[in-house]
Amino acid sequence: MSDFAPVGFLQNPHAQSILASTSLRRLRIYPRARAMLNASKTVILDCGDGHQLLGEYSAQPKRSKGLVTLIHGWEGNARSSYMLSAGGALYNAGYDIFRLNLRDHGASHHLNKELFNSARLSEVIGAIQNIHKTYPHEWHFLAGFSLGGNFSLRIAAKAQEMGLNIKQTVAICPVVDPEKTMVALETGWWVYEKYFVRKWQKSLQKKIRLYPELGYKNNLLKLKTLRDMNHYFIPNHTEFASPEDYFKAYSIAGEVLNTLSSPAHIIASQDDPIILIEDFARLATNEHLHIETKQYGGHCGFVKNYQLESWLDERVLEIINLSRFPSGHPSASTVTQ
Repeated sequence: MSDFAPVGFLQNPHAQSILASTSLRRLRIYPRARAMLNASKTVILDCGDGHQLLGEYSAQPKRSKGLVTLIHGWEGNARSSYMLSAGGALYNAGYDIFRLNLRDHGASHHLNKELFNSARLSEVIGAIQNIHKTYPHEWHFLAGFSLGGNFSLRIAAKAQEMGLNIKQTVAICPVVDPEKTMVALETGWWVYEKYFVRKWQKSLQKKIRLYPELGYKNNLLKLKTLRDMNHYFIPNHTEFASPEDYFKAYSIAGEVLNTLSSPAHIIASQDDPIILIEDFARLATNEHLHIETKQYGGHCGFVKNYQLESWLDERVLEIINLSRFPSGHPSASTVTQ
């Protein structure tokens, strides 16, 4: 089992959370991700019911070890630093990579009129079904970050029902209880809420320019906090009457993961300022679920040294490699270091 032991200021959760996405780190990522990016082709997926999602597929020039589908976090996209970093490492190790954009993320705002919300699970399952059908492999894997980790685990819990053969799911700092995560964003370090407000508003501005009939242009200018935005957009642009109902719809606390039928591995940090470590104790007990926690790492950080190299990429690759040989998979249901 790989250990993660950063030193100095890299033990700070905010440093970890921010460094993972800095422009300086992107400069280090691009050379390692170049082969994947050179092989990348943009794909529009039919997800059923008239919905479409956008992704980028990178195939190996020769034989592949399998296909890994990656799902980004909220207001990230297929070209986020962590997606390029993980995707590049997996591609260089011999895997085909599909980097999926959720609705209204990346350059996909034009594909669907209705706004993104995190309860739109069926279209993401439709996307995964399309990916598996279009790019058949003996070995299919799924990995997601933050909200993408939440989606990945919900997909894995429905995989058997939906006819998906996923050998291994990996979720990095997945959202467990969305309501508690929103409170953490609102009451924690102000930088996080400001970041997500700015990103969400920018996305919504792009959407309203494409679909002015959605009618929220003037209201958007008045909304300054995540709470304001949730209380306006949830009752007016989702099927849910209140934020509380909406958050429950994509929570994975309780028995949601009880239907997991293939290995799912969670990587979390005890100092995550956005996803509280206590939430993971509320997940269903399932023989297929493995939870690995680290003392440090922040939110989807896990930067291991001052060269800004990623421990996370190595660990995800290790888990996926081990899953190709079931006897090598960790047997304990919970791993804590």
